[in-house]
Amino acid sequence: MNASAPVSEPAARFIGAGAWRHGLGYGLLGLPLAFVALPLYVILPNHYAREFAAPLAALGAVLLGARLVDAVLDPIIGRWCDRLFARSIGAVLGAAAVSAVVLALGLWGLLFPPAAVQAAGMAALLGWAGAVMAVTYTAYSVVSVAHQAWGARLGGNEAQRSRVVAWREALALVGVLVAAVLPGTLGLGVTVSTFAVLLTLGWWAWSRSVRPVNTHPANKPDASATALPSLSPLRQPAFQKLLAVFVLNGTASAIPATLVLFFVQDRLQATPAQEPAFLAIYFLFAALSIPLWVRAVSRFGLARTWLAGMALAVAVFVWTATLGTGDIVPFLIVCALSGIAVGTDLALPGAMLAGVIGRLGERGQREGAYFGWWSFAAKLNLALAAGLALPLLAWFGYTPGARDAQALWTLTFAYCLLPCALKLLAGGALYTLVIRPEQRAASPLSASLKVPS
Repeated sequence: MNASAPVSEPAARFIGAGAWRHGLGYGLLGLPLAFVALPLYVILPNHYAREFAAPLAALGAVLLGARLVDAVLDPIIGRWCDRLFARSIGAVLGAAAVSAVVLALGLWGLLFPPAAVQAAGMAALLGWAGAVMAVTYTAYSVVSVAHQAWGARLGGNEAQRSRVVAWREALALVGVLVAAVLPGTLGLGVTVSTFAVLLTLGWWAWSRSVRPVNTHPANKPDASATALPSLSPLRQPAFQKLLAVFVLNGTASAIPATLVLFFVQDRLQATPAQEPAFLAIYFLFAALSIPLWVRAVSRFGLARTWLAGMALAVAVFVWTATLGTGDIVPFLIVCALSGIAVGTDLALPGAMLAGVIGRLGERGQREGAYFGWWSFAAKLNLALAAGLALPLLAWFGYTPGARDAQALWTLTFAYCLLPCALKLLAGGALYTLVIRPEQRAASPLSASLKVPS
């Protein structure tokens, strides 16, 4: 168990009087970052398949390539962010501002490819999408990794760290909620314009939020730091174990995120007007659940609370596999319950990582390196979900708009049952690699006998 952090920790300001101001200041940037994630990772594959008739196999390959490039760059970006933090807070904010501009322009270019590119044929269109995605994803990563590392540098005990992450992720869910509604109601053009405004406000609030304590020696960049990513986080057993759980759980979540619109349109045969309601319910309940999960952390701890969220997700998706044409209301219930479950995925793993960094004595120095690899794992999950799930669906006979039983069963298996299997593996890994060693370490008998954990 973690000892309580000193009240002088910046994270302590997120609990008590005035906590909402500090939480809003730091967390507001999470809103536009999550806002843009929905078009980039959920809407974009469906948009290209439906609007431009992009073949699923080719589209999956492009998405896989762009996301792999993005994932590989994340550890380098993380190391670079550490150097920026060591230089000054202003350097971090300046790099994030430039990246934010590139991100907004990239999103517009992806959703509205130039007419000349569209006229040049499918190869040119997919080539444009792949190149612009790679640039846009990289810009997104710079802002996201810097923002996450900033939060980890605020320190604090488990309760304080979970509050910091909860503010960021709760506001992120508000952003996703808005992004889920806007494209279907006001169109993609308004969606991109709204994102640009929110991104500007988020950066402004972040620049005036609680600032981390820089514990780097002499407050200067590490002379040993290079442009290459540091491998040292991957050599830490505590980080290896947490990362393994994160990858398994993240892959389980990324597959249904990639396929949800296909499931809604073809398995449930919902109307386009109903689609925003599914996404809105999901993210609304995820946002509402975060304060409840944070309270549970105070009683059960971060790891056990996360395990409870995984168990709920499995139960919900097993039920989802039984749904069929016209099951709109049951799927709305599924969206609500799975939204509650995903609240743990959003609020708790990042807080657990911040704790690992602190226990390893690297707080205030190497958060960027750790969150760079963390972001690499998250992007790898998304890349594999798109690069494997879409071609496999095509291989087994599913195409958008299919109604035959075999195609729909393939879609249901990929959307519902495969994620359940991965969630169960993640839960087993969490218990075996994290919870059980903590129990052994806390046992008086184990301590007296010096039983290794």
